[in-house]
Amino acid sequence: MHSSAESTRQPSPMGRFERYLTLWVALCIALGTLLGVLLPAPMQALGSLSVANVNLPVGLLIWVMIIPMLMKVDFAALGEVRQQTRGIAITLLVNWAVKPFSMALFAWLFIRHLFAGWLPAEQLDHYVAGLILLGAAPCTAMVFVWSNLCRGNPQFTLSQVALNDAVMVVAFAPIVALLLGVSDIVVPWDPLLLSVGLYIVLPLAVAQAARYLLLRRGKAALEQALSAIAPLSMGALLATLVLLFSFQGEALVQHPLVIALLAIPILLQTLFIAALGYGLNRRFGVRHDVAAPSTLIGASNFFELAVAVAIALYGFNSGAALATVVGVLIEVPLMLWLVGIINRSRPWYESR
Repeated sequence: MHSSAESTRQPSPMGRFERYLTLWVALCIALGTLLGVLLPAPMQALGSLSVANVNLPVGLLIWVMIIPMLMKVDFAALGEVRQQTRGIAITLLVNWAVKPFSMALFAWLFIRHLFAGWLPAEQLDHYVAGLILLGAAPCTAMVFVWSNLCRGNPQFTLSQVALNDAVMVVAFAPIVALLLGVSDIVVPWDPLLLSVGLYIVLPLAVAQAARYLLLRRGKAALEQALSAIAPLSMGALLATLVLLFSFQGEALVQHPLVIALLAIPILLQTLFIAALGYGLNRRFGVRHDVAAPSTLIGASNFFELAVAVAIALYGFNSGAALATVVGVLIEVPLMLWLVGIINRSRPWYESR
């Protein structure tokens, strides 16, 4: 069983990277934008390597990022997840009873009112729709990355992601239909099922096979392997950030004001959801290694699903599609910042 004391002694997987987090993120954003502007054709070609709106180069990098977390999953310890009912309940409450509706409120307030004068009037409804789609789809794959960087409990993270995906199959379409006032919402099964297979089933099988082979040589072999691949995971995370911004380099230069204004409600809503989840977990005495992934699952988004639905409902060049893409762009730097806050606030969290 993973005790709090045990995980406290372990160094943060972010290591020295965390000390210069702002610099690294800024450099990656600048490099990605520059590549998108100077080399638009090659970057667009990379961006178009997709199956069911799941980008394959980014998918490969996500594998490199999530394999270490999935190698830590001990199926023999999955039973302990049953003891974390408060963490599970808080995650489900925040993800499904608060997050979609709070995003709708933020979108209505900022897009329809505060920023309406600076945005194209004919796209306002589409921008609101795109933001709502982001808020209705909690994260899948990247949760493993954020949880690993916060020394989160691997068993809880895996079980919570699986539970969220199960709820998403049932709840996503009705919630989106209610908030958008559209009755014919069709869940895009291709990106949903492909993401589950690509980001959970297959990497979990590979990671568990590697874990089994390494443990045959002793626990020290597993720990050494995890330490050795940690820098690769961090490099993959930075490369993902470069790619995401390179895919949208021209849009960033052509529509900087629109993108900046769309980013504000996404930013504020993410911070609100993270604060609510973290605060509720602390209030109800949830362990920090459970509270961290619980908080981050709600704060991040399943952007492949959001982008797919936005394109299906409103078109590739719509304001809704652009709004979901803005969510993609700010996701990684914002979540890295939240990871740093959660790591630094651990003494405060455990002082309750």
